[in-house]
Amino acid sequence: MADNNKVAFISIKLGEIAPNPDQPRKFFSPEALDELTGSIKENGLLQPVVVRPVEGAKVPYMLIAGERRWRACQAAGLEVIPAKVIEGATEEEAYVLSIAENVNRSDMTIMEEAGAYADLKAAGWTPAKIAKQFGKTETHITWRLGLLTLRPEVAEMVDKGLIKNNLAWHIAQLNPANQMVAASRYVRGDFDSEAEAQHFANGLKLMEKQTSLTGEEPPTAEEEAKRKAAKSKAKDGLGKAEEVLIPLLEELAEKKPEDLAVILGDDLARHLRVVGRLYAKVQMVRNLLSKAQGVQRAMTEEFNKAAAQVQQEAAAAKKGEEGKVEAEKPEVKAAAKPQPPAKKAAARPSAKPAAKTAASAKPAARRAPAKKATEAAK
Repeated sequence: MADNNKVAFISIKLGEIAPNPDQPRKFFSPEALDELTGSIKENGLLQPVVVRPVEGAKVPYMLIAGERRWRACQAAGLEVIPAKVIEGATEEEAYVLSIAENVNRSDMTIMEEAGAYADLKAAGWTPAKIAKQFGKTETHITWRLGLLTLRPEVAEMVDKGLIKNNLAWHIAQLNPANQMVAASRYVRGDFDSEAEAQHFANGLKLMEKQTSLTGEEPPTAEEEAKRKAAKSKAKDGLGKAEEVLIPLLEELAEKKPEDLAVILGDDLARHLRVVGRLYAKVQMVRNLLSKAQGVQRAMTEEFNKAAAQVQQEAAAAKKGEEGKVEAEKPEVKAAAKPQPPAKKAAARPSAKPAAKTAASAKPAARRAPAKKATEAAK
């Protein structure tokens, strides 16, 4: 805040104060708000809100800090509240003050904090300057800014506390598709710890840097032989540990401290030193194996995605070929269905045959003269 800014403490009507639309804090816990409302009803507002005058606006004052208190006062039914008025504060100064008030609050979400730092960075602030302004380390600011590459669904998981800050940063380094893979698998409970999920995310990042898993050259016979030898050696070493070292440690673990003090005697310090070295190596190797498991899981995930893509491409190609063959087939006209023979129309008998028609159908026989007919009869 500039030294020439005037500061005054006065009482202001609630209706004369407007919230800041650029307030970095967007989420206000209903439970915490109810609790603060009850406290204000009993004790009044103990800490004044911070405002600045705004010329030409419908509401004369705008909040710089204290929106949660302002809301609680409304809920408590107060009409006038104490306020600290800062005259001459620029919008950037007001924004810095609002961040300063909220940045260390537990109920300010991590994504709200990251967004506030991003606004200052856009205004020309460096991470070092932001860190100095708010009492943070530069690494803290850089990691928060790194979260802004999270896709909205994953950012919402982070805001809800389903994904912790450290893991969120590792997920943010992935492409959007792999962010969803890593986040959903962690929320689903596929990992025994946050560290395992982090190693899986790092494995996915490693896979992203590689051009292709399926395009790699197959190992030579010599390389394959070396791999088999290394695997066999590791297997033999684990076998010895299971046969000798683990039973020894289990036997020692069953003893009481006072018994070990007597049994080991002068050799106690050596046992403590050796077991300490073993512990350090076991922790280191366990972390290494966990990272290797993350890479292995990421490779499996990448292989499954590649296999699914190949299957989709093959199905699409097959469909295209079938469509091409179908299009090239000659068009065959459908044979006309045989029609049933037409029924012959029955001849309708004439009600009264015409004389002319009957005569023409059969020639009439000539009549013999009557005389000749008599002679013939004789």
